[in-house]
Amino acid sequence: MGQDEIPNYICRRESKSVVVLTGTSWTTAVQIGPLLELYRFPQVRVDERGRHVTIDFHTISRCSLALVRPEIVLCFILLTSVLCHSLQITFGAFDPLIVENGQFSSLYQVAPKDTSLALGMVSLMLHFSWTWVGLVVTEGQKGLQFISDMRAEMDKNRICAAFMKMIPTAFVSYLYNANQYDFLTRETSPVNVVVIYYDNESLNDMNYLMGQYLVTWRVWVTNSKWHADTAGRNFFLDSFHGILIFSNHHEEISGFKNFVQAVNPFKYPEDTFLTLLWFNNFHCLFSDSDCTLKNCALNGSLAWLPANYFDQATSDSSYNIYNAVYAVAHALHEMLSQQIQISPLGEEKRKWVSPWQLHPFLKNIQLNNPAGEVVNLDDTRKLDTDYDILNFWNFPEALRLQVKVGAFSSQVPDDQQLSLSEDMIEWPTEITQTPHSVCSDSCNPGFRKTPQKEKASCCFDCTSCPENEIANDTDMEQCVKCPDHQYANIARNRCLPKSVTFLAYEDLLGKMLAGTALTCVILTALVLGLFVKERDTPIVKANNRGLSYTLLISLIFCFLCSLLFIGRPNTATCVLQQTTFGVVFTVAISTVLAKTVTVVLAFKITAPGRKVRQMLVSGAPNYIIPICSLIQLTLCGIWMGTNPPYIDTDAHSEHGHIIIVCNKGSLTAFYCVLGYLGSLALGSFTLAFLARNLPDTFNEAKYLTFSMLVFCSVWVTFLPVYHSTQGKAMVAMEVFSILASSTGLLGCIFAPKCYIILLKPSRNSSYVYKEKTHFGRKISL
Repeated sequence: MGQDEIPNYICRRESKSVVVLTGTSWTTAVQIGPLLELYRFPQVRVDERGRHVTIDFHTISRCSLALVRPEIVLCFILLTSVLCHSLQITFGAFDPLIVENGQFSSLYQVAPKDTSLALGMVSLMLHFSWTWVGLVVTEGQKGLQFISDMRAEMDKNRICAAFMKMIPTAFVSYLYNANQYDFLTRETSPVNVVVIYYDNESLNDMNYLMGQYLVTWRVWVTNSKWHADTAGRNFFLDSFHGILIFSNHHEEISGFKNFVQAVNPFKYPEDTFLTLLWFNNFHCLFSDSDCTLKNCALNGSLAWLPANYFDQATSDSSYNIYNAVYAVAHALHEMLSQQIQISPLGEEKRKWVSPWQLHPFLKNIQLNNPAGEVVNLDDTRKLDTDYDILNFWNFPEALRLQVKVGAFSSQVPDDQQLSLSEDMIEWPTEITQTPHSVCSDSCNPGFRKTPQKEKASCCFDCTSCPENEIANDTDMEQCVKCPDHQYANIARNRCLPKSVTFLAYEDLLGKMLAGTALTCVILTALVLGLFVKERDTPIVKANNRGLSYTLLISLIFCFLCSLLFIGRPNTATCVLQQTTFGVVFTVAISTVLAKTVTVVLAFKITAPGRKVRQMLVSGAPNYIIPICSLIQLTLCGIWMGTNPPYIDTDAHSEHGHIIIVCNKGSLTAFYCVLGYLGSLALGSFTLAFLARNLPDTFNEAKYLTFSMLVFCSVWVTFLPVYHSTQGKAMVAMEVFSILASSTGLLGCIFAPKCYIILLKPSRNSSYVYKEKTHFGRKISL
């Protein structure tokens, strides 16, 4: 066999191959790259399908350009590189690993960068809220790089991988049972979206493995135009109806479809691929003599073939080859133009230029192809490619349409990167609406996500937000606490402004307390009027009517001071609440103490002329009232001067309300005032208890004892209850204690006397009083 009969192998003095365009993969580049680097052969990768074409540039430089299929003629590539010193240029899809490796400084890639593929796919997932997806990639460096990029983008956007499977080569899948690809069965039905990434070497293997299963309930997202097996197996084609394909965007080549429709093996008899294509599809026969076609329609066209056998659209690989040819042609043109300019005049024959001299022209070349797109071979200046999102339609059967339904570009703002026409998308069979692919349904507003143990972050339970916290968006990980001036609604998805409230007269509780206080004031005033009217009767005169008047007047002020606790608080009322309460109750209790001392002294003195009797006659017990009141006034003055009460707000006691209350300021001072009152009451109770059995017709020692017992019981009960309540309940408790203790004094001391005055007037006479007294003194003696 001669040299001319070996495809793509040319080694002649008169015409040498100067450029070789190949579609090598990373593996092949590692094998042949070091050898090519010895001669600095430029390599331009443009195709990923392993096709080969021969193009001659005899009219430019008497050099030939050969497109070589590396898997078939790798040995011839090496042979031509060493013996013929040809310029070798490899081609294929853009491979970032080759650039990062840095071993091949003479390697050029025509295809645009596709490093934003992972970002585009994740953007599609975010658009449809797919957070639970499967990943299927082919073994190899590119597959591992894609997995790394994809996981990084998914983690950044909180998307989880339900599973991650590596598809081995056909040889490995033959050695191992295909059961390892169980991700295609209904066992993983919750995963409704699967991302498939494959490179050129494993494309056929991927089709074979996918075609073994009928999978019609999933959405497949892949990384290139779908080159499905065209053998006509219906279950395979149906399985991928509705697939979404991220295809590199490029303009259509002008005149390409016309060329495809017009091409035939009779125009290009040297193209053996066209001959085989016509033989397989147009029922032609081979001639026995020279293996040429016969019995073929002369007007046959590739346009007659169905779409599932031949796609007339410009594929990514065809477009890359187109750009590679233009780039090499322009580089050769620039190099030859420069040679002409520097060659001496009159030199008719140009010297042969070494292949490595083409490097500067290839590196710096940047041109617009006839389709209007920029082509450059410098990896540092390449931009990420834009993607067309195609939808694969195969229903009805064998329709095989690839319809553009969207686009993605990483060169625009984030909110404009993805554009999609959802109404044009045909979803896989058995899916009637936009599919969902989540591990757990979204948590509605008002709920937060609670991670499930030993599961991915996309798997969670929904837990209601705690009290006064909200979640105003779906899938919130933490609830947000409402500000103090706001509260959470029942659904706990909004914060509402709190209404300002206080113990007002309009409230039912305020009305009851105010009504009770005014009733007691009126009742006390009536008692006082009755005592003034009956001031000359023995029962009024018997127990120091002056002290009785003082006690009744102080009780009126005790009832009235409770009204200071009702209504909207202000600075004045906050100060008056505590000082008035402390002083008027001190007057009342000290009056009771004075009455008790008077009773005890009156019955303990039997010898006239003693000093104690003189004190009793002179009214010395009455001085107890101003002395005790002065002490209380001093305590209140210290309180007001150091840390007086002030207006405060309580935003936590009552849901949805901000309660305006009076803060005590100094709790120590408050308890000192209260403790002083307690000590006076305890002293009065002790004296009254000792004098309870003293004989007298109108001896009120028993009543004073019982009144002090009621008073102490009320305020001892008040302390724990006061500390256990908040807001308006705390204020109401204090008002109730004031009213209860004041009513106890009024009822226990004056009710028996009013009973005698009003209902038993016969017992309120001087005669009865004297007889009873005389009889009593006799008994006491």
